Amino acid sequence: MAGGGQRTVLVTGCSSGIGLRIAVQLAQDPNKRYCVIATMRDLKKKEKLEEAAGNSLNDTLVVKRLDVCSDESVAECLGSIPDRRVDVLVNNAGIGQIGPIESITMDDMRKVFETNFFGAVRMIKAVLPDMKRRRAGHIVVISSVMGLQGVIFNDVYAASKFAMEGFCESLAVQLLKFNIFVSMVEPGPVNTEFEMKLMEEVSRSEFPGTDADTIRYFKEVYLPASHEIFATMGQNPNTVAKATVKVINMAQPDFRCQTNALYTPLTALKYADDKGNLSVRTFYNLLFNFGTLFHFSMNLLKCMTCNCFRRRVNPA
Repeated sequence: MAGGGQRTVLVTGCSSGIGLRIAVQLAQDPNKRYCVIATMRDLKKKEKLEEAAGNSLNDTLVVKRLDVCSDESVAECLGSIPDRRVDVLVNNAGIGQIGPIESITMDDMRKVFETNFFGAVRMIKAVLPDMKRRRAGHIVVISSVMGLQGVIFNDVYAASKFAMEGFCESLAVQLLKFNIFVSMVEPGPVNTEFEMKLMEEVSRSEFPGTDADTIRYFKEVYLPASHEIFATMGQNPNTVAKATVKVINMAQPDFRCQTNALYTPLTALKYADDKGNLSVRTFYNLLFNFGTLFHFSMNLLKCMTCNCFRRRVNPA
């Protein structure tokens, strides 16, 4: 457990992807400033994390079971930590949901909110009493740009992230009085195994209860565009983890951190028009009316990010 001067960091959702990389980067800090409690719902999936942790395993990183959807699991995990002390909470656990709204059951929608919203709130409620008592703490939430701007066919997932953003923006004001900081890390597209598996599954789905036109728009317009966006703008989990660690290291942590500069202009559209038409109609036109312009924009970004415009200059 944490030694003198070390901060205890609890990270949820560490079996893969962003959570795994955050936990490992913190645990492998050269100055050993962190004791990392890397948690996951199913400990049968801990092998990748343990392999990535290397020599830090059972030194600066320990693996524990934690299901953010269970009061009992959260209490058991926190009860195993000396004095229940968590200096930094990283809420990363989450699930995705893509597809036409008509085909998504209310139970499936509730599952998304149970993990993405209520699971994160459950964790915050569990660590707040001790943080307030000590007048110190940092709550980090791995949110999404979809918490700032809705994306077609991601209705339920975006709603869960919007809820988290509103909750934390409200809570952050109160917690500053206790010297507790709240930070929202907002990635755009991230290329993870989870994301790729989700996209493959929905591409094979039949979407019962959905009309033929909507299914065609989803499969023939949205999915190809989404694949192109991920190929062009997608970050890897390590990049998002580095941005998160940077925020954790701040003496006065920022409230918001968008990790993908390429996506920032898209979120800015929403705030450039107080009537909301600019962003909605821009995305509509790019998808349904100006597909050629969309593909050109993606290709231009590919060139910019792969240094196609740079020329090697040799001295005469």
